[in-house]
Amino acid sequence: MTVLQVTDLTVDHASGPRAVRGVSFTVGAGEALGIVGESGAGKTALALALMGLLPDGSHVTGSVRLRGEELLGRSDAELSRVRGKDLAMVFQDPLSALTPVHTAGDQIAEAVRIHSGGTRAAARARAVELLELVGVADAARRARAYPHELSGGMRQRVMIAMAIANDPAAIVADEPTSALDVTVQARVLDVLRLAREMTGAAIVLISHDMGVVAGFADRVMVMREGRAIETGPAEQISCAGQLSRSRRLDTARPERPVVLRVDGLVRHYPLARGTLMRHRAGTVRAVDGISFDVREKETLALVGESGCGKTTTLMEILRLARPQEGRVNVLGHDTASLRASRRKALRRDVQVVFQDPYASLNPRMRVADILAEPLTTHGVPIGDRVRELLEVVGLEPGHARRYPHALSGGQRQRVAIARALALEPRLLLLDEPVSALDASAQTRVMKLLQDLRVRLGLAFLLVAHDLALVRSSADRVAVMYMGRIVEIGSVDDVYGAPAHPYTRALLDVAPLPDHLEALPMGCRFRARCPHYVTLTAHDRRPCDEHDPELRSVKLGDGPDQSVACHHQHAGIKAER
Repeated sequence: MTVLQVTDLTVDHASGPRAVRGVSFTVGAGEALGIVGESGAGKTALALALMGLLPDGSHVTGSVRLRGEELLGRSDAELSRVRGKDLAMVFQDPLSALTPVHTAGDQIAEAVRIHSGGTRAAARARAVELLELVGVADAARRARAYPHELSGGMRQRVMIAMAIANDPAAIVADEPTSALDVTVQARVLDVLRLAREMTGAAIVLISHDMGVVAGFADRVMVMREGRAIETGPAEQISCAGQLSRSRRLDTARPERPVVLRVDGLVRHYPLARGTLMRHRAGTVRAVDGISFDVREKETLALVGESGCGKTTTLMEILRLARPQEGRVNVLGHDTASLRASRRKALRRDVQVVFQDPYASLNPRMRVADILAEPLTTHGVPIGDRVRELLEVVGLEPGHARRYPHALSGGQRQRVAIARALALEPRLLLLDEPVSALDASAQTRVMKLLQDLRVRLGLAFLLVAHDLALVRSSADRVAVMYMGRIVEIGSVDDVYGAPAHPYTRALLDVAPLPDHLEALPMGCRFRARCPHYVTLTAHDRRPCDEHDPELRSVKLGDGPDQSVACHHQHAGIKAER
């Protein structure tokens, strides 16, 4: 049975080229159609046209039928009765899509009450059930949390819970996993599969990641420049432009100046309860005593699940201030003793690319002004620099006149990268810098970053969930779990001979859930460790009582691999 039928759909914006050019497709009940294409191919414009959410000034022609009923031409009030009930959407950026002043549970409950009625209490109970269904631990408490208090993976699960709240006939998912690590990505896709099974909904999955689409969709449609250029079964549609997985032959770490040194860094957040009389109810150990260094022209990647402390680590470094505990030394300067004038001067040499470009770019400024702002702030002549920056990140000169909302997600991320490169910094902090880009654009941007690293002597601290990207672009990798580094070493050593069981689980892309607090005594990973259950009571005691410290191991060819595990040698022997 055909649930969603799109015929000759065309989308024109008030400014810029035609976004969608005569696209047609059908999706049946319980079927998943994957739509892939490079940034700017028209995927998101297509999704917004289906939902009736295009900006003012857009012109749409063609036909969109849901269960045989035409949606194009209906008023916004009429479409409001359809959206969220019969046709639901999971947006690419959950932080922007969720209301920041209402709790996650209240927002889900609102979607339930608007379309299904019932009491507030019943709707809130349903919200908790939905959060449990999508795999949120301690759902009753998480329902009382605000979006900014949740990790990226949890926010996306809240979005999916809202989408399935009223058993829709069709769900449009626009890049639902683009900014998630591999374990949470697998979990989110499992949740979408469960939603399809429970509701029989037709799924339209939009993504730039062919691997995600191929593993989920029944059919795939490839878009380019607003057109559908290829359609067929998922197994028959190939993906071009995959990242190179070439290995390095030299595993020795070059002796270069250290540009960033972190020693015993700690960032704990108190948990509060109550509305009027708030009292401390616990502590979130977001970062719990980590140490590492980054050398000139080196890339260190931080990997781990959503909520493990990767981005918090970047933010603590970026503050260039006294940390809660520990020390941060940037380019020879202890951040605890920096004066305001020196801190401003140091920021020219330390730049960041955030995970969410739509939140980090000023929506009221044109791209040209966004790129010129850091130059003006530090007294650097602008000249042709804006045009040069647009060129190196693969954007056209005409993009300089646009506002961020007029760009695709991938184009916004390129603007963010261009802004970070404007002052040619020495240390670049990269928080999922290419998660919003398609595979070919990822390759181009990472090659650009690597070329700049060599030419300018840049050092990178890279946070990424894409393990293939880390392997192809990083020199060293640190694996984080629940605020601690459990393994660190060269990419070849850690990937070739992982010493910690959690590292092996990540490399196997195991669908593991998020964890933020309620830390156990002893080793934090033991509840999920495949080797812990094989140990005797005597051998388990260190795991139960002591959090392991990083210790040097000699498993690969490199000299500097370390692992935080009491029984790493026994674990490796058991694996082999």
